[in-house]
Amino acid sequence: METKELSQSLEDYLEAIYEIARSKKAARAKDISERLGVNRSSVTGALHALSDRKLINYAPYDIITLTDHGERVAASISNRHEVLRDFLVDVLGVERSSAEESACGMEHVVSEEILYRLTRFVDCVRTCPGVQLRWDSTTGDFCGRSHCTEDCVRLGKER
Repeated sequence: METKELSQSLEDYLEAIYEIARSKKAARAKDISERLGVNRSSVTGALHALSDRKLINYAPYDIITLTDHGERVAASISNRHEVLRDFLVDVLGVERSSAEESACGMEHVVSEEILYRLTRFVDCVRTCPGVQLRWDSTTGDFCGRSHCTEDCVRLGKER
């Protein structure tokens, strides 16, 4: 089952279970409710839907664990979120809390090709010593200047 078959809401529930399980080994409905800020009845409905899709192991009043398939799908969703958040924070200089919120919305719609390229771009910015492309909050631009010079404009046109 691909993540595209899940609604954004179910993806959020699956990602929450994944993140909770990573820290606690398993999740409870209460944990999910608190993490997502939703009521318990909403959680119960989502848990049934995820269980029906064989993504989680769920029984009322018991712990919730991911199936092997659910683990793979949830890891993919979580990775999308992390790549987008890191791009927004590390490259665009967006405040982390705002980047978290935006990444949560974007992770549901970004294509695999764009995600791959963003991943490679973030990796390059982080690891290549010659790459100095970062948001400069002082100048409000990427090039570190308050306005582009003639050279910036000329180089941009040559590409």
